[in-house]
Amino acid sequence: MSKVERYRAVLGLGLPIVGGMISQNVLNLVDTAMVGSLGDDALAGVGTGSFLNFMAIAFVMGFASGVQAMVSRRVGEGREDESAVPLNGALLLIVIFTIPWAALLYQLVPTFFPLVNDSSAVVDVGVPYLQARLCGIVAVAMNFSFRGFWNGIKRPMLYLYTLVVMHAVNIGLNYVLIFGKLGAPELGATGAGVASAVSVWVGFATYMLLGMRHAKDRGFLRGLPDKKTIRTMLRLSVPTGVQQLLFSGGYTMLFWILGQVGTAATAAANVIINVMLVAILPGIAFGIAGATLVGQALGRKDPDDAMKWGWDVVTVAVAFVGCLGLPMALLPDLILGIFIHDPETLALGRVPLMIFGGTIVLDAVGLVLMNALLGAGASRTTALVSTGCQWLLFLPAAYVVGPYLGYGLIGIWIAQAVYRAVQAGIFAALWKGGRWAAVEV
Repeated sequence: MSKVERYRAVLGLGLPIVGGMISQNVLNLVDTAMVGSLGDDALAGVGTGSFLNFMAIAFVMGFASGVQAMVSRRVGEGREDESAVPLNGALLLIVIFTIPWAALLYQLVPTFFPLVNDSSAVVDVGVPYLQARLCGIVAVAMNFSFRGFWNGIKRPMLYLYTLVVMHAVNIGLNYVLIFGKLGAPELGATGAGVASAVSVWVGFATYMLLGMRHAKDRGFLRGLPDKKTIRTMLRLSVPTGVQQLLFSGGYTMLFWILGQVGTAATAAANVIINVMLVAILPGIAFGIAGATLVGQALGRKDPDDAMKWGWDVVTVAVAFVGCLGLPMALLPDLILGIFIHDPETLALGRVPLMIFGGTIVLDAVGLVLMNALLGAGASRTTALVSTGCQWLLFLPAAYVVGPYLGYGLIGIWIAQAVYRAVQAGIFAALWKGGRWAAVEV
């Protein structure tokens, strides 16, 4: 296969995943716009509740990478007729562990929500909103597992199709339930939570129907997985779930550090972080595509080809993400001006956004190789590197150079660029070393 053909394969697998991820962010913006019309308390309650919901589901998101690694390996080995068995295992584990987890959190929301925001008006809005969102945790975990399966068998369009269905349901129900249209009760911000929960269950039902149609011959829902499959699923998924949980906790710590710098700095940083999270989505998406290509190559017992796929995906992702970084590096005021209208706050965010735009390719390298390692089954190694770099390098450095030494946002974003460079370098060294090829999945 020529280089051009390999790049086309990466784009063919990665672009639908990019589309799906971007559509999720569009949905979040629509939700925010609808709830924003209800006032600052509603917006703050939904914002806080959404973040807490992300932390609640962070751990169960690890099942997606476990499923994808095992499925892609089975396909590469020529065992297509049992490639859905890992998905069966993930769905079983989710039912066993996630239902009681969601029930416990639902009961505890009135207790822990005020610890994050003690405004009575915000609590009154945020508690029922978060409780409604928590009713969808089980479906979210299952949906992520299905995503790993569809990507593992190179059918990302089915994932994208289901997201479109989910988003349409969510937006429609938001309009009906938030504002009390079509004879429905006017639930306000709680209606947004109910709409989100219903939409993820609709997504799960859609995935089940697609599974019955497209994965029955791959072993979908045909018998229970054996103990070895369950153990392997846990070995691959638990480290990634812990990594996701600590990653979200790291952002909580970062916002505490930003709060020590000042309110205006926190406002500017909030915008920059949201821009960052959108800009790195293609890097994550191409990394997920790389995980499939690597896993299938290893299933064919071809570690050299797996190695090449990792670097090929890095090349495509760097080119794609680098183009997104140019406007941030060259025209930061144009981007920040969409969200920030205070000249002093905008000035605080200008250089940090330029730093991020100029170094975004480092994120692309790190994200692709991290996911490639996950595709090879090296989940424990990636969790240690990612969590260690964030908690032992970046967060202490951000506190020292930011509020302690007084370099503010610029110092914090320089620290972040260094942290991303170190992390990308470690993942590149691990990938080049090739020990991941010996991991059994």
